[in-house]
Amino acid sequence: MKLLWAPWRVEYIKTPKEKGCFLCKSISDNDDDGNLVLWRGKFSFVIMNLFPYNNGHLMVVPYKHTGDLNDLVDEEMLDVMSTVRLCVNVLKKEMKPDGFNIGVNIGRAAGAGVIDHLHYHVVPRWHGDMNFMPVLSDVKVIPEHIETTYDILKKAFNNHK
Repeated sequence: MKLLWAPWRVEYIKTPKEKGCFLCKSISDNDDDGNLVLWRGKFSFVIMNLFPYNNGHLMVVPYKHTGDLNDLVDEEMLDVMSTVRLCVNVLKKEMKPDGFNIGVNIGRAAGAGVIDHLHYHVVPRWHGDMNFMPVLSDVKVIPEHIETTYDILKKAFNNHK
């Protein structure tokens, strides 16, 4: 058996699981850096995925706590989609991906890890980012530390006009 060491994962393993919605908590305690919140808009915010599929994996989250798209009024839906576009533009400028996966999982059967708070995933993709590791070893390699990526993207969101 081959081992792949990832000692930083022990922090996740040992951290007690929180009760309640981590997305709501991430914006209520005003610790954007600690919660990896990159940007706050009128009806939605951008947060980095703590367990990313790729570097720069972002989530666009409406402030309204709901798992049902029908609970968002048109102005909230427009804000969410405008924020998705903002994420794409910032990621294009800062990380220069070759493409994107953008989507929302609604319900556990669809793969939603959080079923009661909608959020859109914005995942930058590069040619060749699906290398042999996930295929042969069921392991994904993330080449840059999440805090480094956060610092780069936070500055970009702050400077984005």
